[in-house]
Amino acid sequence: MSFWNRKRVLITGISGFAGSYLAKELVKEGAEVYGLLRFRADRVYPKNLADKSLMEAVSLIEGDITDLYSLLSVMDRTKPEVVFHLAAQSFVHRSFIYCSETVAINSLGTANVLESVRMKAPDARVVFAGSSEEYGMVFYSEEQYRKVTATRSYFPEPTAIPEVPIKETNPLRPLSPYAVSKVHGDFLCRQYHITNGMATVVSRAFNHEGAGRGGHFVTSVVASAIARIVRGETNSIMIGNVSAFRDWSHVSDIVRGYMLLAEKGKPGEVYNQGSGRTNSVLSLILLGLAEAGYKVHRMRTMKGNKSMDEPGELRTISAFGIEFPGTKADEAMLFGGLDFSAEDGGLILETEMGDIAVQFDPDRMRPSDVPILLCDASKAKALGFRATKTLSEIIRDQINYFLAPENIEAFLK
Repeated sequence: MSFWNRKRVLITGISGFAGSYLAKELVKEGAEVYGLLRFRADRVYPKNLADKSLMEAVSLIEGDITDLYSLLSVMDRTKPEVVFHLAAQSFVHRSFIYCSETVAINSLGTANVLESVRMKAPDARVVFAGSSEEYGMVFYSEEQYRKVTATRSYFPEPTAIPEVPIKETNPLRPLSPYAVSKVHGDFLCRQYHITNGMATVVSRAFNHEGAGRGGHFVTSVVASAIARIVRGETNSIMIGNVSAFRDWSHVSDIVRGYMLLAEKGKPGEVYNQGSGRTNSVLSLILLGLAEAGYKVHRMRTMKGNKSMDEPGELRTISAFGIEFPGTKADEAMLFGGLDFSAEDGGLILETEMGDIAVQFDPDRMRPSDVPILLCDASKAKALGFRATKTLSEIIRDQINYFLAPENIEAFLK
């Protein structure tokens, strides 16, 4: 019999991207799923839940994580045995603009969730959705360290370089209000375990993507633009920093990891979840275009003279003591000194189907951006965690989602 059979489970943020995938997995396993939903005056059901045919399979309860009394009522009604706390203001760029909102939702909201569990369901296991953004500035080479510390100071100082792959013991140097709010929630969870004996487990999941990802996230920006290129509606992609490297997994792998942590994770502990590979935003574009039939044979900058033949050529990259799949462009950006900035204007990608313009939008550049994320998930793997999808499969899933007219229309609103 499944661990989850008839288990009473509460998901905050059930209508969000990861929350809806998690709900679907739990329902399949026989859990009794309750979802916290913010009040909507229009009474329209969230698209993520409707798309997964979950409206009749889960019990939705209106509430607000910024209101403790609201959560106390929710706990009384649901009597949860497991709580997955996913609700958050999760868009990093927005956190720079609306810092107070991010702190209220992510920091105060997490405090309220923990306090309501302590008061009403003290025996419940709590899995907190932390973030790889908590690690922030990670130093991956001596050259990069000298470059980024020339004008800024970062605490704590590194004890060894490179600091990747990133372990749970890596220093936390958050670079956005969002990341700081997640560090706060992370520490609150561990404090509630130490002080109150609560069974809290922290997941620091690295970037996770898939069909239905919010439109303002970079993978959806890329996938939706490629879908519009396929449909002949545009021949350009508007993007921010293509030189950022991220560890991307499929959301289905990550939510199964959440479930694994609820079942087998040690209370008071922190667990990374990620793929163990790092790829640039540029490679996301190159691989996505290849999946759509637009293989890039040459790229060149709109300004200046940077260029490369076959930038999306696949290869095994040996770096940081491990091997992982990447592209020729990834390798050049990691070790060959290749870099792109707003001053380059953008890129022209030459394909057999015609040229595609990748325009660099300064407004999409973050005031401070995490340069690289590469996960060491050894601790979670010891429990059984696995990332099963390739980056090409992940971006293909998102492109196919946006090829449906109703989804691209919803995105463009």
